[in-house]
Parts: sequence; C-alpha cells; structure tokens
Amino acid sequence: MKRKSVSVLLSLVLVISSVLAGCASKDKEKPAASSSSSPSESKAAESKAPESEGPTKITIMLPLNIAETPPDTVKKEIERLTNTELTYQFFPADTYEEKLNASFATGSLPQVTYLKNQATFLLLKDAIRDGQFWEIGPYLSEFKNLSKLKEFTLNNTKVDGKLYTLYIGRPLARQGIIYRKDWADKLGLKAPETVDELLEMAKQFTLNDPDGDKKANTVGLADRNDLVYGAFKTVASWFGTPNNWGEQDGQLLPEFMFQEYIDSMDYLKKFRDGGFMNKDFAATSKTDQVSLFTSGNAGMYIGAMSDVNALQKDLVKNVPDAVVDTLALIKGPSGQATSWSIPGYNNVLVFPKSAVKDEAELKKILAFYDKVMTPEVANTLFWGIEGVHYEVVDGKAKETDNKDKIEREVKGFKDSLIGEPETNGQLEPYHTLEARIHAEEFTIENAKIAIADPAAALDSPTYTAQGVQLQDIIKDATYKYIYGSIDVAGFKKMVDNWKSRGGQKIIDEINAAAKK
Repeated sequence: MKRKSVSVLLSLVLVISSVLAGCASKDKEKPAASSSSSPSESKAAESKAPESEGPTKITIMLPLNIAETPPDTVKKEIERLTNTELTYQFFPADTYEEKLNASFATGSLPQVTYLKNQATFLLLKDAIRDGQFWEIGPYLSEFKNLSKLKEFTLNNTKVDGKLYTLYIGRPLARQGIIYRKDWADKLGLKAPETVDELLEMAKQFTLNDPDGDKKANTVGLADRNDLVYGAFKTVASWFGTPNNWGEQDGQLLPEFMFQEYIDSMDYLKKFRDGGFMNKDFAATSKTDQVSLFTSGNAGMYIGAMSDVNALQKDLVKNVPDAVVDTLALIKGPSGQATSWSIPGYNNVLVFPKSAVKDEAELKKILAFYDKVMTPEVANTLFWGIEGVHYEVVDGKAKETDNKDKIEREVKGFKDSLIGEPETNGQLEPYHTLEARIHAEEFTIENAKIAIADPAAALDSPTYTAQGVQLQDIIKDATYKYIYGSIDVAGFKKMVDNWKSRGGQKIIDEINAAAKK
C-alpha cells in the first residue's frame, strides 16, 4: 500500500463497486489454471510436519500479472519444502475484482484469498466486520516467523483494531528523481539538494541545449496525469505536506487543506509557467511521459526510482551515450528532507470462514505461511530455483539471462510472498546499474524520514461511497491552479464545494474513527 493516495484508492473502489451488482452471475468463469500434485515427503524449510499427517491441502486464489498461467516448476518445489499439496487458482489481474466479487457473492472463495490491492481491501472491510473472515491476530504469536511481521504494517491493515490479514510487504518510500547525469555534467550542474536547485536544473535542461544539437527541443521535467505516482505527491512531501491526512489543532484534515499543499502547487506552477516541464502534463499518460524521457527530450522523471532500469534501457536505444542517475532526500523550504510513504504493503490475503471450517484448519494454513517466511521458501517463491532462475552473487540474487523462462515460471508467484526481506529472509536483488544501486540506497534513507498517513487504518462510510467523485473535485482544482485558471481563492472555493458535497462528513467520520 505503499498506502495509495485517497484519489487512487477511491478511483479503484468505484471500478469495483460498479461490478458488484452483476458479479454473481459471472461466477461461471473458470480459473486460468488450477493445479494440484502430491509432493515427495521430504524435509520442510524449517520444521517437518509428522509424516503420518500427510501433506496439508491448501487452495489459493490470486491475481495473475502475466499472460499465461505459470507451470508447476516453482509450485512443486514449494510443496516439497513445506509438506503441502497446493492448488493455485490464477485469474487475470485485469478482471480479478469481478471474479473476487462473484466468488464472494456465491460463497465460493477458497481457503486463502489474495485481494487485488488496497482498494479491494477497503471494500471488503464491511464483510470482515460482519464476521465472514477469520481473525488471525491472536494466533500469530504461536508461529516463530509470522510473529516477525512488522507491527507498523500490521497495524495499518487492522480493521477496528483487529487483524484479519497477512500482508505482502513493500518498501515504504521508493519515490525520487531519475535524471540525465550526462546533461548535468555537460552544463556543470551538481546533483541538486534543494527544491530551488532542482528548479534551476530543470530550467537549464530546458534552455541551455544539454543535448548539444543546437535546437530548442528539450524540457526539464516529464510528468503525467497522476497526482500520486507522478511528480506532485513526491514534490509535496518535500514541502512538508501531510501524507493524505494531517493533524491541525487536534483534528485530522485532508492534505489539500494545508498551506504546504498550496506551496507545492505554486512550485510546480513555476515549472509549467517557465516551460520547464511538459505543459500538457495533466493530459499526459504514463506511456507518453516515459516516451518523452526515453526519446532523449526530457531530463528528469519524478516517481518510483525503481523505474530507472527500464528507463535507462530504452533511453540508450535512442541515445547510446546517455547516462542516468537517481536522487532523493531533496530539502524543502524548511531545510529538512522528507518523503511520503505507503503503509508498508501493497496487498493482503484473507481466510474466508466459508472455506476454512475450523480453528485447526486455520492453524495448518498459518503453519504453511510460517514456513513461507523462511529464506529457502521465500527465495523460491520470489526468485525461483537457485541455479535455474537465479544465482547468489555477493550475498544477493542475480537473475539468469533467460528472462523469458523467469517470466514464464516465476513471476506469477512473486506477489504471493508475504512479509519483506527483513522479516522473511528473502535475498535482495543484485544490481549492476549504478543508478539502481543508488536508488536502493536512497530508498533506505527515505524510510528514515518518511511521512506516515495517520488515517491509514481508519474508515469513513462516506469516503467509501462517494469518495471518487469528491476526489475528482480536488484533482480538478489542483490542475486548474497549476495551469493558472484559478487562484488561491478559487482553489479554496472548490475545497468548500468538496466539503459541502460530503467532504465534511468524511472529515467527521475519520476523526470519529480516530477516537475509537
């Protein structure tokens, strides 16, 4: 989750909500694959179940983010290591919400059900409160490895103070800058440390012919129509803007009601007014944003620093001598560097009572996930089989050159791994691209200065029901302000409109939830 921002969460919830009414009739859909095989009875990763019990049979439903269902190569190894008999039900990620809702409506969810993302979790909370899923919090202390899961992240997934889920962990703060280091070197610019220096770099990248072709065809920043994973939210964090919600005078208020949000809009307005970014960014897709950078026309990309590998790979096809680097820890007007963060996860899994019949069965499933959180099993799920899909170099996992094989046999299982390297022992990736190495270092440092979302585990019925329409008001207001079609008074008038149409109820409900 990373926590996704209010706007992204609610947009996804609307999509899910739109299919709820008719989803049950679609349950005739068959899984992309359902496989089950008996493993050899060999030693489990940490502790072997008594042979007399035989393998534990578990059915798992999860979204598929590749074109075809993976073969059983990884599955069989996981079964061998954990003394289980696993049936994976993969469904295409693009239509996963529909299948999830249809299965829920007909009571046919399997024992372990992965959600699609944080938005589906938000929508499922009423069913959780209704007692349709097992509470697992009281059991975690019984398992050596599950008890290692991060308390911060677990708290962010609780419903009314109770834990029903295991989480798929993600780094807290991966956002930063990817930029053309060769352009900066040519223009004599050092890596910027402040927002002012960053603006100056964008200006020089635009006006001083960094590519040396004697044409006015470069722009400092490439951005897109996404206020969260584009440039805006990262820039806003540098200015000290709260992460979705912040506290003021003892009350939680949405981020756009703080002065720092307006200061952030003013800053990006300088980029646009000066022509130092693509002026049509509010209508620019991510594909077009990426193309602007990889074609050699833009010098900076603000977003997930982990994107640097793909950006560099495509950039050098067009500009063979291009050099990129990554950067974070930008200081705002306060002189402090800050970064926004997700709540430590991007998805969760639940255990439906309709499929898990009793406490004994639940504990067997939890025992499987306890074994998943051992280095041998975690690495198999995420990296594949050592010597086939990866090798260990300097204590890190280096993928083999057979990328197609890895994509086909391993990638489908990656997002089923719970926890994170610090808790499950998963090997960190081996990188050779210097910019990516720097990105990993900055990600660690970002986490130390990350701004948490104080409302990450809080709920508002109005937010769930009306949020996406209401958030469109703020999105529109933000773009209009940066484009110069409204001023501060106009922006605050649109915020007042948001409040009058239901926003004030959201504020009241979030604050009431915070006091429980």
